[in-house]
Amino acid sequence: MRRTRRLAPLALLTSAVVLLGACAAPTATPEVTGGTTTQDGHDHDNEEAAPADGRPTEEAAGPSPRLAVTYDGGVLIVDALSLEVLADFPAEGFIRVNPAGDGRHLFLTLGEEFRLLDTGAFSEAHGDHSHSYTTDPLLTDVAIAADHPGHVVTHADRTVLFADGTGEITVLDPHELAAGAQAPVLATTSTPQAHHGVAVVRTDDSLLHTIGDSQARSGVVLLDAEGDEVARAETCPGVHGETVAAEETVVFGCENGALVVTGSEFTHAAAPDAYGRIGNLAGSDASPVVLGDYKSDPDADLERPTRVSLIDTRTAEIRLVDLGVSYTFRSLARGPGGEALVLGTDGTLRVIDPEAGTVTSEIPVTGSWTEPEQWQDPRPTLRVEGSFAYVTEPATSTVFVVDLQGAAVIDSAVLPVVPNELSSVTG
Repeated sequence: MRRTRRLAPLALLTSAVVLLGACAAPTATPEVTGGTTTQDGHDHDNEEAAPADGRPTEEAAGPSPRLAVTYDGGVLIVDALSLEVLADFPAEGFIRVNPAGDGRHLFLTLGEEFRLLDTGAFSEAHGDHSHSYTTDPLLTDVAIAADHPGHVVTHADRTVLFADGTGEITVLDPHELAAGAQAPVLATTSTPQAHHGVAVVRTDDSLLHTIGDSQARSGVVLLDAEGDEVARAETCPGVHGETVAAEETVVFGCENGALVVTGSEFTHAAAPDAYGRIGNLAGSDASPVVLGDYKSDPDADLERPTRVSLIDTRTAEIRLVDLGVSYTFRSLARGPGGEALVLGTDGTLRVIDPEAGTVTSEIPVTGSWTEPEQWQDPRPTLRVEGSFAYVTEPATSTVFVVDLQGAAVIDSAVLPVVPNELSSVTG
């Protein structure tokens, strides 16, 4: 793998997100043997232990974030600090990848199942601090069967899997995931009719899920912790996409704007156009404003929009920002402070102030590119982990690292494959 402009790992470690108690337990906890007790009352001398499945586990100086990069033929696990390829798992067909919710595992969409992938990096709470570990990545045998597996949503210490072919919803406890174990299923339910949908569990164990059938989707229903219907809204045609903003406000995209859910109240955020489709959303706990895409041509086979939407969940109002350049559904993300990020087809990453609706900086990253006709085909993809944005460029098989605080590309590496989807874990 050819490298350019090596990044000092210390800078990344300093800025990496530290997980405090939200990580899965290690496959095997390192045994303490003859160590020295420090002032915090814990033994820190042990550096390595052998887990039950034979993979050696080492304690790391801090979290080791890792990337997952899919390609035609498999998925790579890449060290997000050094950009070194750590593992390559062959797989057939079109592969999708999503975080499993514990900072360590990912779910691959493979054929008719969600398959658990252990990235081999994790942290666990230890009093007022955390300890971090690394081991070899592993594509596990843990899988959830699903007819047309679709969206994976993580929120409120729950991971929800949606099967489009049946409408089945599976709720998992992500902190009980472990290589070789059974999937920690907490509950299953299903929508009245199968459709391409999504579901999310909130902190009070209530469940929001889309409603529709194979021909059309119309809205969202809210179920309480016992599974009883509390409220519904069927004013969201073509409902697609979900995200959570500040104060646990949930937003769904519609063909006439967006649906904002606060508590048990549904509010329609009207699009400024008769047809204003929002189908991909990026929320942040640090902001009450949600970033969304925006399309206004109902007859287009492939619309290449230049405007993005900012949905204010406090007022249910939508503001459009014209970037003057197109983007795709893999172009949206949020920064650590809630800033809105959009990767344009001119290769520039734009940072938007979500309150003011203005572009505050433009960071050149890749060369210019054109959105492919098929949504499954590779295109530059944006992913944020901590204070850094990762951007892939299929044309050159390159992954770039952008320091969001410094607003500059600080590292890059050429991968041995043409990258497609991109995801990550905090480690």
